[in-house]
Amino acid sequence: MGIIGGEIGYQLLRRLGSDGVSGYCDGSAYKNRSKVEVLLGPQIWQEFRDKVVIDFGCGSGAEAIEIAQRGAKRVFGLDINESGLARARRAAELADVSSRCVFGTRATEQADIVLTIDAFEHFLDPAGVLKVMRTLVKSNGYVMAVFGPTWYHPLGGHLFSIIPWAHLIFSENALMRWRSDFKTDGAKSFREVEQGLNQMTIGKFEKLLGSSDFRIEKLELVPIRKLRPFANRLTREFTTAIVRCKLVPR
Repeated sequence: MGIIGGEIGYQLLRRLGSDGVSGYCDGSAYKNRSKVEVLLGPQIWQEFRDKVVIDFGCGSGAEAIEIAQRGAKRVFGLDINESGLARARRAAELADVSSRCVFGTRATEQADIVLTIDAFEHFLDPAGVLKVMRTLVKSNGYVMAVFGPTWYHPLGGHLFSIIPWAHLIFSENALMRWRSDFKTDGAKSFREVEQGLNQMTIGKFEKLLGSSDFRIEKLELVPIRKLRPFANRLTREFTTAIVRCKLVPR
């Protein structure tokens, strides 16, 4: 994909980011703020009130716990990372919501709302995930998905983004070689890194939805603030900050 690879690409990356810390996509944008509210707006709490909610890809559980605290009837935090689930359970106990907010690899009932935040660009099998989500949501319920940055965003490489569009400028091999200087997990591709990167674009996401068991009730492409004047149908892959959508069963 990238145009600069080999030894030249690797050495340039070493100079640009010798410690492997980009400062981007590290969650600092939500410091002392509710991530759920920032991404979905303050009206979201009313939507969650008295509902059964599944947080699909819950990580360490912060958002699931907040949803429970804000009045959801029950919350199931689902993830495949057992260490994250263990932290989530401890946090739910400390927050005194463990009776209504549980964590695991599966839910015990269908949900009114399946929520997924910052996950669709990481799922290794997003089509399979949509099939699973259909089994988790009630026929009169819906999926609320919000994620980004997508692949052609300036920071679409996430923690590879030591400069804007680094993941497009440098080859995957050069980036993975550079990453191996400070990571020892043996990952050889974007898909193999922790959390994975599936190179999700807006077009790819729309195509997945078109062949899924859901129809799009609402799809909103939130532009990058500084690029808002240039955001349109032709430039959307490069100017969209966040994809936000509501999906209902067909």
